Amino acid sequence: MEVYGKEGKAILASFDATTGAASDLVSGNQAISRFRAPNDGSKIVYTVSTPTRVGDLFLLDRQPRNDRGSRSLSESANAQPRQLTDVNKELFSKLNLTEPEEISYKSFDGKTIQAWIQKPPDFSPAKKYPLILNIHGGPHAAYGYIFEHEFQWMAAKGYVVLFPNPRGSTTYGQDFGNVIQYHYPGDDFKDLMAGVDEVIKRGYIDDKKLGVTGGSGGGLLTNWVVGHTTRFAAAVAQRDIASWAHWWYTADFTLFQPAWFKGPPFDQEEDFKARSPITYIKDVKTPMMFILGEADYRTPPGAGGEEMFRALKFRKIPTVMVRFPNESHELSRSGQPWHRVERLQNIVGWFDHWLLGTPKPEYEVAPRDEVPIKRESTEGKPAKPPR
Repeated sequence: MEVYGKEGKAILASFDATTGAASDLVSGNQAISRFRAPNDGSKIVYTVSTPTRVGDLFLLDRQPRNDRGSRSLSESANAQPRQLTDVNKELFSKLNLTEPEEISYKSFDGKTIQAWIQKPPDFSPAKKYPLILNIHGGPHAAYGYIFEHEFQWMAAKGYVVLFPNPRGSTTYGQDFGNVIQYHYPGDDFKDLMAGVDEVIKRGYIDDKKLGVTGGSGGGLLTNWVVGHTTRFAAAVAQRDIASWAHWWYTADFTLFQPAWFKGPPFDQEEDFKARSPITYIKDVKTPMMFILGEADYRTPPGAGGEEMFRALKFRKIPTVMVRFPNESHELSRSGQPWHRVERLQNIVGWFDHWLLGTPKPEYEVAPRDEVPIKRESTEGKPAKPPR
């Protein structure tokens, strides 16, 4: 038995050791993360998560009864799971959680892209809503049928959240995942924009109030998005990459190097430059926030948000950098609880400010005009070195 991914689901299955054929043991729009079973597989206890459930235990009893009260093997194969726990029943009964809508759409080259739309609890198709495009990292990862607190909270604040699985995502087969090799970022950006267009066509999105965010590989793509389109009114790049070359020299994750580029930056200078968001910094007009962990060695701040922040400040594009001390690349997942709260508050706060017009004086911390630098006349004097 093993868990495998398919189209956003994590499925528990038994596998034939000879042929490799899989037989799904349970079904449904859900994600199974852990399971335990005796050697004969007669009983299986496993954890289930869905968009409105977090890690409850279920039991699948596959053991046929004896002759005195028996059932056939075929009946045991069709046994229905039994829920053992409902750990968040009291809490979730007080919340208005919503099920995301699954959609699929065609990208520019005919590839089918799967995505989900998280809507506000009081959603009305007759109204116009701001949209947040949320891009997953990896890039070999995938959104799916799990509980996404971040999306539920954004929806509760009045946003429609779009979370797609562009090319490069897992759970759609090897070809779909590997097509981005030596082309990342690139056509995945087109997949994301096609998804935004698909949701806008439905008539309930205000296309003047579009936001984009993502972390890690999603932070890289957020930087890429704002360098290639001005359609977004605000962006938040989290633990991002701005320069692939600077990342190559400083990151702790060297295993990516042979997969993303055919050689090192000193041999592939043009390719590294062409696929680095910082190359297109003069085209960025979108107000940007950067969420960074000071102890992040996977995507070091100096190769990502710090570069983007400094360049945008110089160009007088509205920008804010939020740095979390002692936080690694895992800030959003296993960071200090109060940092995780502040992170989400800042992300939504930035969108509130630029998409909804909410006053946020904490983000207006710099003068609109550059402070003039007084310079002494150097005529007849030796130049002073910078301090």
